Amino acid sequence: MSVTIDKRQVLTHLKAAAFLEGDFTTRAGKKTSYYIDKYLFETLPEILDPLTTHLAALFPPPDTYDRIAAPELGAVSLAAVLSVKLKKPFVIVKKQTKDYGTKKLIEGAHHAGERYVVIEDILTTGGAVLNACDVLTNAGMTIVHIIGVLNREEGADEAITQKGFTVQSLYSKTELLTC
Repeated sequence: MSVTIDKRQVLTHLKAAAFLEGDFTTRAGKKTSYYIDKYLFETLPEILDPLTTHLAALFPPPDTYDRIAAPELGAVSLAAVLSVKLKKPFVIVKKQTKDYGTKKLIEGAHHAGERYVVIEDILTTGGAVLNACDVLTNAGMTIVHIIGVLNREEGADEAITQKGFTVQSLYSKTELLTC
């Protein structure tokens, strides 16, 4: 049985579980005094369930997209839960092919011409989600919208909109640091 937790309470729980302070370097190479360990909140059902309920509310109408896409690895649990809640299939967009098996960058059933909402956990510069969007568009898919859990407010929105995509985040760095 699911209990509705308001958006701010979810952020408070997320911060308590995954907000780390210290000296860190982001994937983009920037030094930062805090880090959000996505695996510390994306693996806890008491956070993942209400978090994905609030994320689902950001999705466009169901008839405007066919599937959900998740860049590996961090957004996969989000996409899996959202897939169940929204009754939409999802794919995983890999960073690179493996030396064994198939040489696919997109895992899961997919077809050229389909429309996708791409889900991402932490948006910093937008690099990882834009790489996933490149893989999808090169395979003939259309990106309808990009949704992030947390926007670190370090250029992701600008980079994403500059590429012609729309983006929305559930939370911002400002909200996180003031909760």
